[in-house]
Amino acid sequence: MNGRTGRGAGTRMRLRGTLAIAGLLLVVGVSRGGEPSTAATAPEGWSGASLRDEIRPDFAYKPGGGPEGRGGLVISADRREGLDGCWRKEFSVVGGRWYQFRTDYRAEGVAVPRRSVVAEIRWTDDRGRSVPLDNPPRLKVLRGFTSMAEPEFPATLGADDRGWTEVSGTYRAPSGASRAIVELHLRWSPESSVCWSVPTLAETQPLSPRKVRLATVHFRPSGGKTPDDNRRMYEPLIAEAARKKADLVVLGETLTYAGLRKSFAEVAEPVPGPSTEHFGRLAKEHHLYIVAGLVERDGRLLYNVAALIGPDGELVGKYRKVCLPRGEIDDGITPGTDYPVFPTRFGTVGMMVCYDGFFPEVARELTNRGAEVIAWPVWGCNPTLARARACENHVYLVSSTYEDVSRDWMTSAIFDHTGEPIATARDWGTVAISEVDLNQPVRWPSLGDFKAELPRHRPAPPSQAATGETRP
Repeated sequence: MNGRTGRGAGTRMRLRGTLAIAGLLLVVGVSRGGEPSTAATAPEGWSGASLRDEIRPDFAYKPGGGPEGRGGLVISADRREGLDGCWRKEFSVVGGRWYQFRTDYRAEGVAVPRRSVVAEIRWTDDRGRSVPLDNPPRLKVLRGFTSMAEPEFPATLGADDRGWTEVSGTYRAPSGASRAIVELHLRWSPESSVCWSVPTLAETQPLSPRKVRLATVHFRPSGGKTPDDNRRMYEPLIAEAARKKADLVVLGETLTYAGLRKSFAEVAEPVPGPSTEHFGRLAKEHHLYIVAGLVERDGRLLYNVAALIGPDGELVGKYRKVCLPRGEIDDGITPGTDYPVFPTRFGTVGMMVCYDGFFPEVARELTNRGAEVIAWPVWGCNPTLARARACENHVYLVSSTYEDVSRDWMTSAIFDHTGEPIATARDWGTVAISEVDLNQPVRWPSLGDFKAELPRHRPAPPSQAATGETRP
């Protein structure tokens, strides 16, 4: 996915290790501000480095320049394009043990910080060689490939009121590792600078699992005469999901419209309103989250929405379908314009609706905003696209459809980070459920933890690349 073969990744890692051993990585010079930046002035073990002199930025160490009086490791770039350098240090680690990494940065003049201001951790043995990945994934790709431990990319968290942004992560060192090489980069950002606080890498307790039981209902209301008839048809299915200890259950699209032979305007309601109150009682009774597809009326406007109701019975939030098919446009539905995500007791949930699945932007933007699970009420869609939306974003996708499995158009299923359906409800009136661990990444051969790499490697849209992004 990143255009790099497994062999190329291994070769690059070996090359970096060889350069480090030989002392050929280019060490710091003088910053634009004229401050000395020799290895002697930096904390022990830290040095500035670049792969080639022609793309080397400037380095400086500022004692007390970081937050809370910690030292600041500064990288500065002049107006030349493509400069790329890092502060670098090797830490001793014990294979199989857990480590917590933490640093902060403050950047100036960086248009796209998530791509240009990057922390990496590389696991090696005593000779600087890459080490095998413990428990390599059993995937249907690169069969026979020797999976190596690829770099870790700690997550960028929020900035404080002084402009310092936290970067942190907790990792298990591979069994064969004895060193962790930490690199703090500034790359591809002319006329900019970044000050990194001196990082810590300390042994810690293992990361606890974060398990959640996701459920989908395969049901299409029929035979009812009112929206309330349709709502009541879902009650035994929600109870079945609760019996299976679901944390989140996803229902169908526009469920108060399906099968009633009424117009969208006739079944539209405020959100919150009668449907969220009905499903709120069930969510509270069964102590779970419910996602329901509804038709919302807001003044003169109608929206196709997905509503998330919490175990306290209250509306957590709603998503208004952004991508509208011709039929909904012709019936007077208005598109939504936002991509909200919502914290829950188990993680962050985003929602999309039916036709949204035909377009990569919706699921990607929800993921950009932190969605770990995307709930998807969907009348029908290309099932290949369901797999793609899950795989390309490394999110769990939970679909609830009105299509029969015999039509091979869409399924009510839970898709994992590789795009594979891990649970499918094939018969009408059934519930499928799967337990997943949101703290367990999928480590691909050659790619490693691809979800962690997404913000570092995905391109900025042209408008944002020119003017700068609002998010790190």
